[in-house]
Amino acid sequence: MENIRLDFEKTEGLIPAIVQDAESKQVLMLGYMNEEALEKTKSTGRVTFFSRSKGRLWTKGETSGNFLNVKKVLVDCDRDTLLVYVDPVGPVCHTGADTCFAEENSSKTFFIDTLRKTIKDRKNNPSDSSYTASLFAKGINKVAQKVGEEAVEIVIESKDDNKELFLGEAADLLFHYLVLLEAKGYELDEVMEVLMSRHKG
Repeated sequence: MENIRLDFEKTEGLIPAIVQDAESKQVLMLGYMNEEALEKTKSTGRVTFFSRSKGRLWTKGETSGNFLNVKKVLVDCDRDTLLVYVDPVGPVCHTGADTCFAEENSSKTFFIDTLRKTIKDRKNNPSDSSYTASLFAKGINKVAQKVGEEAVEIVIESKDDNKELFLGEAADLLFHYLVLLEAKGYELDEVMEVLMSRHKG
C-alpha cells in the first residue's frame, strides 16, 4: 500500500473505494476516501473513509466494532478509484446485513483458489515436511491412486449418516483431486470451462 498514487485533484478530493471480501470476493460496500482517510487506512490497517454526511474521517466499525481489516488495496487504471480487499469483522451494513447491498456473504468456495496456490507452491518449492510435496515426489501414479482411494472412501461414508465423517472424506477427495490436476499440469479453470460449455447446452 506504500506506493499508492491517486488523482485526488480530478475527483475533487474524494476517491470512491469499493470494498470487497478478500476471501469470498463478495462486494461489501462503497465509501469515499480523501488523502487523510487513505493515510489512516494505510497506517492502521483498518478501512477509514471520509464521511460526507458527518464531514469527518470515519473508521468503519469505530462504534460497532465491525472493523474492515485491510488485506490488499488496488488502484484502477485512471488512478481515481480504489478496490480494497478486506477481512470483515462481523456484518458490514449498519442494518446488520452482511453487505450494504443486502447480499449474504457466507460462501467459502473461493478458498479453493488459495488452496490451489498452496498446492502449486508445494510442487514448485518442495520441502521434506510437506505432505503435498511428498505426493508430487512419488509421481502421478501415486497421486492418482490417492484420488481413487478417497473416492472409494466417500462412497462408503455416503451410505451412513455421519455428517462429520462424510465431510471429512469429501474434503480429502477434493484436496487430492486438486493435487492430481496440478500434477497433470491442468488448471481447475479448464475443468470449469468444460462444465460451462455443457451448461450452455
